[in-house]
Amino acid sequence: MVTTGSSAPFIVVSTVDPSAVPLASELLTAGEVIALPTDTVYGLACDATNPLAIEKLNQIKGRSEEKRVGICVAEIEDFRNWGCADHLSREMLQELLPGAVTLIVKKSPRLNNPHLNPGVATIGIRIPDFDFIRQVSRLFRMPIALTSANKSGEPSSLTVAEFQSLWPLLGAVFDGGQLGVTEAQRAASTVIDLSHKRGFSVVREGVAMANTKTILNKYKFFHVNCD
Repeated sequence: MVTTGSSAPFIVVSTVDPSAVPLASELLTAGEVIALPTDTVYGLACDATNPLAIEKLNQIKGRSEEKRVGICVAEIEDFRNWGCADHLSREMLQELLPGAVTLIVKKSPRLNNPHLNPGVATIGIRIPDFDFIRQVSRLFRMPIALTSANKSGEPSSLTVAEFQSLWPLLGAVFDGGQLGVTEAQRAASTVIDLSHKRGFSVVREGVAMANTKTILNKYKFFHVNCD
């Protein structure tokens, strides 16, 4: 663990440090915003059920609360707990997740934070294929709001150094090293709207579009236009 800075110290912790997972969970419980690696890019994360934490996340990103934020969970059971997914078979979800895909479904009544995408009935849910963030999610147990670690409108980050200007604003930075080996990784997760039965729309192509579409078609979900 490395603590850096003088007037405004901040903490950078390697994800292989034994203290990293419990520390991340503790900080999320305390309402802090943290940075951590995913299977695509580095993300900013906070407790999705904490209104003040969501406000802080939006302030750090430099964006309005009207811009949607997705959540991260650890298991398929968690996906179904926080999202309405009765129309999605377990078999299909197990082929899609964990992975570099965000699936949009209607919010579960349990996900009732008024500051989390206010006025929007749906939520994007991820189960990243990255052991560290899934361990944190399992220990924390609540849904984790997750967005890319950069100021709004700036490129996403593949190393912690790329968002160093945000470090003093965060509870801690969890360093998993370089993510990916090409710039294509910055495209982040594929985002698919599955809130309507048997049809899907593409919100963002991301890094996993081809495989995602193949799986959806296999289970008789076909592309629809939502204009």
